[in-house]
Amino acid sequence: MRSRDEETGMALDPGGGAHAPVKSADRVLAILECLAEHGELTLGELRTRLDIPKSSLHALLHTLLDRRWIDQDGSRTRFSLGVRALQIGTAYVDADPVTARCQEALDEIARRTGEAVHLGRLDGADVVYLAKRESVHPLRLFSAIGRRLPAHATALGKAMLACLPPEDVRRIVGPRLEALTAATRTDVDTLLAELSQAAERGWASEYEENEPGVSCVAVPLRLGQASLDAISVTAPSARWNETTTPRILAALTSVRDELERFASPRRR
Repeated sequence: MRSRDEETGMALDPGGGAHAPVKSADRVLAILECLAEHGELTLGELRTRLDIPKSSLHALLHTLLDRRWIDQDGSRTRFSLGVRALQIGTAYVDADPVTARCQEALDEIARRTGEAVHLGRLDGADVVYLAKRESVHPLRLFSAIGRRLPAHATALGKAMLACLPPEDVRRIVGPRLEALTAATRTDVDTLLAELSQAAERGWASEYEENEPGVSCVAVPLRLGQASLDAISVTAPSARWNETTTPRILAALTSVRDELERFASPRRR
């Protein structure tokens, strides 16, 4: 989606590739993204991963520390994301219209299924969790708002990829698919065949493709937004039987249909 610079009137096209990145800004964002992905890292680990000269990295880290975007541990040798990163991330979720519109819907799905419920968005080749509801059972699954997972290995991701033309899927996921478990689809043609089935039936599933012992069903969400979103129900495979998928799909589709019934027309 394009945005417009108020002073110049110039349309900004994220990812358009028609501009040269500002090196310092690019490096700052690389540091934050690296810490978000890997957690605490030392100066040496950051240098190795990002290939930023030591003097430049020192200066950038000091600035980020002063602005509270990153923190140091007690030994002052390891760096992690700071409170400002949390504030900005929370502001994104709070301001997102889809997340706001889905709150009661997620509550209803959780009430009807008793399992973990997620709202996710496609971001490149990944799914990002925007909202979640916990399972009522003692045996629960790890997930967190803001967590990223490869779209091809999740029901959420496959539900959204199934909404796209095959050529777009190939471009997004690339030629090699990472195997997270022994059950993960790693062949693009096999994935495309599954996505075709998912598009025809209107839902996607994954059984232990993302995490051993965990299964999931998801449906795409079309609320007129420019983004691709989906909602899912996830449960341990041990609680999955022949009645689980139909029961979960009944909850997902009825709540999804109610949401879409009152959706605004798609923005152009």
